[in-house]
Amino acid sequence: MPKSTATWNGQILASSDACILVEGNAYFPPDSLNKSFFKSAPQTSVCHWKGNANYFDIVVDGKTNAGAAWVYNAPSPAAKAIAGYVAFWKGVEIKGGEYAKPLPH
Repeated sequence: MPKSTATWNGQILASSDACILVEGNAYFPPDSLNKSFFKSAPQTSVCHWKGNANYFDIVVDGKTNAGAAWVYNAPSPAAKAIAGYVAFWKGVEIKGGEYAKPLPH
C-alpha cells in the first residue's frame, strides 16, 4: 500500500502505510513519527465524540510550528482505533492522505 507522509519546513515528520482517516485528517501511527521534531505543548481540546486531545509543537531547524500536531492518548470507545495516533494541521503538508484507511467501526 502507498505511504502517507507529513512534512513541514523541508523535513518528513511522519511516514506510514497504516494511517487512519478521521474527519478528513490522516492519523499517523506512533511508530511512524520522527519523534525528534515533536515537543509536548500545553494546549488541549475536547471533541464531543473522540475525547480529550493533547498537542505537540513541531520544531524543525530552529523554527517552531506551535500546536501543529495532536493526539488522543485515551480516546472514547468510538475512536479507540486512533489511540496514540497523531494528526497534523497549521501548514503541515500531508501527501498520500487519500491512502489512509477509514476509521473502523
